[in-house]
Amino acid sequence: MNKSLRKELTLVDVYAVSTGAMFSSGFFLLPGLAAAMTGTSAAWAYVAAGLLILPALLNVAELSTAMPRAGGAYFFLERAMGPMVGTIGGLGSWMALVLKSAFALLGMGAYLALFVDVPIVPLALVLTVVFTIVNLVGAKETAGMQRWLVYALVGILAIWMLMGAVYVAGGGGQASRGAFLSNGVAGFFATVGLVFVSYAGLTKVASIAEEVKDPDRNIPLGMTLALITATVVYGGGVWLMVRVLPFVELTGDLTPVATAGEVFLPGTLGMLAVVVAATAAFASTGNAGLMSSSRYPLAMARDRLFPPRFAKLGRTGTPVAGVIVSGGLMALVIVSFDVAAVAKLASAFQLLLFALLSVAVIVMRESRIDYYQPGFRSPLYPWVQIAGVLIPLWLIAQMGWLAVGFTGAVVVLCLLWYAVYVRGKVNRRGAVNHVFARLGRAMDRRLDHELRGLYGEKAHDDEDEFEDLVARAPVIELAGDQRFTAAVAAGVEALAHRVGLSPEALTARVLDEHRLGLLPVERGVALPHLRLPGLEHAELALVRVHDGVDVEVAAGPGQPHETAQVHALLVVISPANDAARHLRILARLATRVDDDGFLTAWRAKRSAAGLKELLLRDDRYANVDVRALGPTAGLVGRRSERLRLPHGARLAWVRCADGRVVREGRVLQPGDRLTIVGESDALGAVGRRFAMADAAG
Repeated sequence: MNKSLRKELTLVDVYAVSTGAMFSSGFFLLPGLAAAMTGTSAAWAYVAAGLLILPALLNVAELSTAMPRAGGAYFFLERAMGPMVGTIGGLGSWMALVLKSAFALLGMGAYLALFVDVPIVPLALVLTVVFTIVNLVGAKETAGMQRWLVYALVGILAIWMLMGAVYVAGGGGQASRGAFLSNGVAGFFATVGLVFVSYAGLTKVASIAEEVKDPDRNIPLGMTLALITATVVYGGGVWLMVRVLPFVELTGDLTPVATAGEVFLPGTLGMLAVVVAATAAFASTGNAGLMSSSRYPLAMARDRLFPPRFAKLGRTGTPVAGVIVSGGLMALVIVSFDVAAVAKLASAFQLLLFALLSVAVIVMRESRIDYYQPGFRSPLYPWVQIAGVLIPLWLIAQMGWLAVGFTGAVVVLCLLWYAVYVRGKVNRRGAVNHVFARLGRAMDRRLDHELRGLYGEKAHDDEDEFEDLVARAPVIELAGDQRFTAAVAAGVEALAHRVGLSPEALTARVLDEHRLGLLPVERGVALPHLRLPGLEHAELALVRVHDGVDVEVAAGPGQPHETAQVHALLVVISPANDAARHLRILARLATRVDDDGFLTAWRAKRSAAGLKELLLRDDRYANVDVRALGPTAGLVGRRSERLRLPHGARLAWVRCADGRVVREGRVLQPGDRLTIVGESDALGAVGRRFAMADAAG
């Protein structure tokens, strides 16, 4: 079972990675060339490019919130269209990121040379080593460095733009300027294609989505804020350059931000600030690129598309092999290639990926997999996706035949890797087969299973609600020879009074769902479920069948039923008006059931409390034994509902000394065991206050 990356990155980190990945050559080197291609309309070319990146943002936001997994574009394309397309997306993205990150580290030399004479290549190599070491320390530490680089960059650029605006408002900025559209409309759109790649780093945060807290909120919002920042700075900054610099001088300038700053910033200090901003920009792009690129080998190795050593995480929870190899490749291209030329060509491949990601959204939507439940859905479907295919292909055409040829060569290289290494190791087929299934061809049920697991992992925001659901769930023990219908009836009867239906009517409706083939059965566990109108909250019943019970399950569309033996029935009744909540509950339960050893532990537990604990995340609960002496002596004689626990911790239930499980109304006695749920910090405070019990149940 693959170890998950730690969820440590916040909204600020998402913003910092997305913003930092966009600011480098696009702003500090490219404006002069853009002006030469289209005239003084260069600023508007940047704004147009910012608008044209919107389909890519919306597509990546949807896919990332549905499938928050390391690997970004690779993972999305592989799960949507299968291993061959996934190999193209994964290897191609990795190579493109390595090239562009290496170029960013070389690019800062043009600005540093304004103050100091430094050897560019050795400096870039040193920075590569530094960023590699930081990335090995941990994602949180890497993101921390990224934050400060972006803080410095955005802060200095904000001051630069403010001073420039004051200068222009005061009557400055009367330098000789060229024509607005010096090469006509065609030249303008060619320039849009050139500067579009300045925004390509926006979506790189998708490759670290697995490490983002609350991805449904933080990924779309962080990317949107980053795009707004980039569009304002690109558009406003280039407009200032056009206003304050003579047009002929601007078109040949490799340090236009510094040259413009000389006009309206005071002395050497102002120039130094610009150099610091440029250095932070190039460094943040290099750091974000290394952080993102290292996740591609990890994701591919998890799926056996890459050597297995890349799937291992180090002690700090980072993909060690991916970081080291990505850093090593960056160093290799720095000393061996014309990185600037190759990085620009790699941008064409990035455009191809944007088009493929639009197709991936269409495939995932049309597959109609229940557990494809993105926290953010792209609006105006499918028109946004159609635009997301056409715009990148048109921009690639604008970049010329060399870019098209390079993109084709990368695709061929990826296909060779697939043919030599991948084929025969993987037989997964992707969500596209679910679309084919609607046309009478076979689907791949493993994808449903995986998306359900991802949906369960993503539902951590509902942790409190889920824990309360488990806490109030009745537990029914059945021994001897049982029939499946009787086991279902036993669980349903325990919930009937809570949902306002007779046991007979509720049992009949649940069994109807089973007859329709809507009953999940896996690893000896069945999940009978039903959505009812009029309910305020969901209810759960746990049924343990000691000797097992046989149940018929459908093996697949058009195939005969098979018989499976189950020892656990987890009966879920949810409100009809909240399908998403119902799916989250089923996904959370299924995720726990999928753990190796769940059924063995379920059959071995000695108490109802022990069965409930199996459904909770290990890091979300703690047990406290009440004793007459020691740290818990002060609990004796207190009522369970009046306990004062640290903020963020709640009493889930009390297992009484006589074996009963209650939540309220218990006057605590020696021998009682408290199960307390909450955030890890709150449970840590509980542990410091009381002696913690073993988790055996």
